[in-house]
Amino acid sequence: MRITEFSITEEAFDPNLNPIRAKVSLGMRVLSVEDLGFDHPGGRMYLTYLTTKRRSPGWRRKPALTTLGLGS
Repeated sequence: MRITEFSITEEAFDPNLNPIRAKVSLGMRVLSVEDLGFDHPGGRMYLTYLTTKRRSPGWRRKPALTTLGLGS
């Protein structure tokens, strides 16, 4: 994961102006082999994950329309 955005907004304060409530915003992006490279341990883990996912039964199975909330 790569953090793409991080911000803290203080929204409420006590009488001494100490923050007592804050909102945090966090944006992230999943890294792939193109980001890490084939020699990086994270890149190898990603490729292993994809290989395992493709070998597992049912990865090509399409969901039924009713699963998606659609009629036939």
